Amino acid sequence: MPTQITTHASEANEAERETNAAGNVPAMESIPSFPKLPINSSLISLDIGGTLIKVVYLVKENKNCMTGCSEDAIECRTLDGILHFFKFETKYMNEWIEFLRSERLLVGGSSDRQPTGFPKNMSIKATGGGAYKYADIFRDRVSITFDIVDEIASVAAGAHFLLQEIEQEAFTHNCGKKTFINIDQFDLFPYLLVNIGSGVSIIKVTGNKIFERVTGTHFGGGTIFGLARLLTNCQSYDEFLEMSQHGDNRALDLTVGDIYGDMGYPEHNLSASAIASSFGKVNGSRKLSEYKVEDIAATLLRDFTYHIAQISYLVAALLGLKRIYFGGSYIRGHASTMDNISYGLNYWSKGQVEAVFLQHEGFLGAVGALLNYKKIDPNILVQDTPTPQVSSRLSDVGE
Repeated sequence: MPTQITTHASEANEAERETNAAGNVPAMESIPSFPKLPINSSLISLDIGGTLIKVVYLVKENKNCMTGCSEDAIECRTLDGILHFFKFETKYMNEWIEFLRSERLLVGGSSDRQPTGFPKNMSIKATGGGAYKYADIFRDRVSITFDIVDEIASVAAGAHFLLQEIEQEAFTHNCGKKTFINIDQFDLFPYLLVNIGSGVSIIKVTGNKIFERVTGTHFGGGTIFGLARLLTNCQSYDEFLEMSQHGDNRALDLTVGDIYGDMGYPEHNLSASAIASSFGKVNGSRKLSEYKVEDIAATLLRDFTYHIAQISYLVAALLGLKRIYFGGSYIRGHASTMDNISYGLNYWSKGQVEAVFLQHEGFLGAVGALLNYKKIDPNILVQDTPTPQVSSRLSDVGE
């Protein structure tokens, strides 16, 4: 296992820290604020996952009407508009639908409306498992039908588009330092795309619309959040991340030094601080009630991120790939998450492979779905003729 790296809270995390006078963690989150969407001047797409709903909309007219209403907004000259992004937890789906019914999604008017306030025969692009699960609810309650786009295809297309079209989209993150990198759109392929959602999909991309989901793992963000709720009683993934910033994994992880002493195991290049067993110290005589939830959170996060880094490297090595991009909603732009993945990947690849992250990591699927509208030129992405690839699908055992 790689040597431990110290978790540091970023300045932003420190500024956002909110604890009460007793030092308790924040209470359960309130229902999120939903922005009104300008249907008349937009294309909208949804990526409905197991734990999060991601929404992307393109404003082509009255471009300033939504400024400040979404998490992020970027001008995209290729699409001649402003891309907006927002997300919320899937558990608030009913609240969002009621919001759509009451607010009628409208900025501007139209005479061709259903009684619900929506355009007749309105259809929007949607992807993810929830696009199937919630299709009937949207049709029956707000007269919206889903034009469903394949999830893996959407993720691959979204990543390709963002890497090619958006400046400062890709970056590395090491020891708390974020460094943007330039992407040569004519030397983009091949690469491995690791999408960290509730589960993890690992996709080999060899060209525009040429991709293959080679494997994945059920050990994803949903797994860690579930364990975190059981062990720390946190109410949201962001609360779990905040907890982890104030904990020390060494209180629970068994290190090589705990077994071999301060010299470690130099014969096999294992330092004393290398992790020998995650949560290995919990096997001792200490009472479970004595462990701090912050230390548990820090240990869970390190275990999760190191596993993702190791699995990603092993798959890339088997496929002969040297470039790995990481996306997915469970990265959250969180400094320690990215630092851990970067450190682990550097360790297992012996410095040969560097982790690269995407600025809009959680919206790959929604962006990819958006690109399927007929109003968008399907040839905006660079075309190429890669060498034919033999199927490289790995075993799905355990997924």
